[in-house]
Amino acid sequence: MRRGLLTILLATLVIVLPARAAQAQALPASGDDAAARLDESPRHGEWVRYGAGDGDSVMAWVVYPERSDKAPVVLVIHEIFGMSDWVRVVADQLAAEGFIAIAPDLLSGKGPDGGGTASIENPRAAIRELDRGEINRRLNGAAHHAMALPAALPAFGSIGFCWGGSTSFLYATAQPALGAAVVFYGGAPDAEALALIEAPVLGLYGGDDARVNATIEPAEQELNRLGKHYEYGIYEGAGHGFLRQQGGREGANMSATEQAWPRTVAFLKAQLGG
Repeated sequence: MRRGLLTILLATLVIVLPARAAQAQALPASGDDAAARLDESPRHGEWVRYGAGDGDSVMAWVVYPERSDKAPVVLVIHEIFGMSDWVRVVADQLAAEGFIAIAPDLLSGKGPDGGGTASIENPRAAIRELDRGEINRRLNGAAHHAMALPAALPAFGSIGFCWGGSTSFLYATAQPALGAAVVFYGGAPDAEALALIEAPVLGLYGGDDARVNATIEPAEQELNRLGKHYEYGIYEGAGHGFLRQQGGREGANMSATEQAWPRTVAFLKAQLGG
């Protein structure tokens, strides 16, 4: 009897462990695990340089999905820390979901000798100096570059985190061709700018992030008044930056990640096709 019970328990463990591993692989890695996930990825990722107008050029990380047909494009907008392995691993996970993901280093050319994030001592300060028009021009350039790829569909969305989340929301006010905007814990634009949004917007927020969350209700009221599409989730107990810091806040950040990421993928697929 004991031997039979042990056999059943071992068989159950064999089934459960691969299932949990598969679930983990269906989420972006946390910040501490990003480099290892990139090393293990079977997908093709590469650095590219694209033109962004006015003689400007930008470095970006592009990851391709493994599929036989053409794919929509997602712009991945980094945090206030600039380009990082974690941003690249988010792009890789989007490619795993079937998108061509392009993550521009918006600090390209801002460092010593024309370098980007990696060459800058204080990326946060450098990002605060960026001009909004230049940011939008560089995002437009990323979209044009990616959609010109032979494997791409002429459809694109944006996703951003923290500063990048606010930038994704703001980009929707400046680019009427945008097909979808995802905002991870980023503040909303003011009411005047909200009137310019054409794309559906999905917001994803930690419950313990009052600074950002104070912008949700005013944005919801104004976008509803204007007949715009704005949906959002607030995840109890999760903090700012929960997708990167998945091990934080006694499980609340992981719980938020497990809910927010599948919702993100479903939203992008519904809005962009492919």
